Amino acid sequence: MTASHRIGGLSRRHFALALPSALLPPALLASGCAAPYQGTGRPGDPIVLTLLSHYASGALKEALQRPVDEWNATHDRVKVRTKAVEFTDLLTTFMVRQAAGQGADILHPYCLWNGQLVQAGVLRPAPAEHAEEIRRGYGGAAVGASSVGGRIYGYPTEVQTYALYYNKRLLREAGIERPPRTWRELEEAAYRTAKRDRYGNALVQGFGLSTYDDSTTVGQTLALLNAAGGTFVSADGRSTAIDSPAGRAVFDLEHRLVVKGASAPGVNVYKAFQSGQVAMVVSAGWWTGSLKTEMGQAYRDVGVAPLPVPESDGRRATLSTGFMLGVNTASEHPREAWEFLRWINTEKVRVKSAKKGATATRMSSLQVAVGSLTGRAEDMRTLLGEGSDPNLRPFLDALAYAVPEPNVAGAQQAKSLLRKNIEALWTGQQSVDESLRTIRRQVDQEVSRSW
Repeated sequence: MTASHRIGGLSRRHFALALPSALLPPALLASGCAAPYQGTGRPGDPIVLTLLSHYASGALKEALQRPVDEWNATHDRVKVRTKAVEFTDLLTTFMVRQAAGQGADILHPYCLWNGQLVQAGVLRPAPAEHAEEIRRGYGGAAVGASSVGGRIYGYPTEVQTYALYYNKRLLREAGIERPPRTWRELEEAAYRTAKRDRYGNALVQGFGLSTYDDSTTVGQTLALLNAAGGTFVSADGRSTAIDSPAGRAVFDLEHRLVVKGASAPGVNVYKAFQSGQVAMVVSAGWWTGSLKTEMGQAYRDVGVAPLPVPESDGRRATLSTGFMLGVNTASEHPREAWEFLRWINTEKVRVKSAKKGATATRMSSLQVAVGSLTGRAEDMRTLLGEGSDPNLRPFLDALAYAVPEPNVAGAQQAKSLLRKNIEALWTGQQSVDESLRTIRRQVDQEVSRSW
């Protein structure tokens, strides 16, 4: 992925595509706020743990630094110092610093990379007691995203689920009283709401397909694939599974929407939806805060519904993406690092804005403060509370049935290849058959090779 969007004041992540062989320039490794003690190596000096994340600026940086400052103020023996790089440099930084013997104690990776990081010997498996806390405290999708080969490698932090955004006014003007629940209803609504000028230019997309970034190419395609009961990668992680009846159904649906004029992939769907030029689009929950801020009064036209399923009696499913905090295999103080992660991710504290006596973890409070969710549904219900934006509820409910991205060792490159072929389908360069065959050949080669 390439550029950044804003998520209500914070950068939405895009994904590094390559790993250069040269070391990164020193400026890339600029640190965040330092802990009050740096450590001299003398007996009795506090242990200083480094935490490397992409929370490099703005609301994200401030939100993380608050609990870190709290820890440092209340713990004399172990201190934490934050370091940050931009998200596009994060995977590269993990790998390069590790190779140079400069890896941070605590890492905050995008869960898609976990298989690659485990294969490279960067991530340390969670000790049994921490693994049990994670299984007990988080939803299945968050636990699955933080696991590789059945072993848990960290505490889930941010979790994003996908649902259907829709413009109430556009649906109402087309005589549609409620958001679609099935793919047939979705397709009918897309055709009824789509509008073009006399030259064939899209005035309103009925359903927003866009080659702008992964969220509206790979993200929504995988969400629809999960809703159809399919998967991108096989259970053993050695081949793609998208060339299946479910995968074909998704590609057929998207192809029809483009060919019949309900979708215009060349349009930036983020700007178009805000301008009332897209009736429906599948995207993740981070978008609600941005839409609310940027649309002003027009936000009243925005609704969110669960992702439609192929048939009315179908079982709900969607996509989830996420991040986690784990411990580096090279850390000299793993026990202390895991103890800090337990403290920030599981220890409950009083929530001022919620009902009297309500509690939630520091990480859940941190994520809600910047417009995100965690995989702790109980925390989310407490923190969102009564009177919160009802458009957040479908994303919270989806925590119970979302499917995490496959995080096999070649997952990042496999995702990039998938995006390339989806875009070729949408822009008429490939047929459905050609796209599925090419994805199978390219992705199978990627995920089956030795890393």
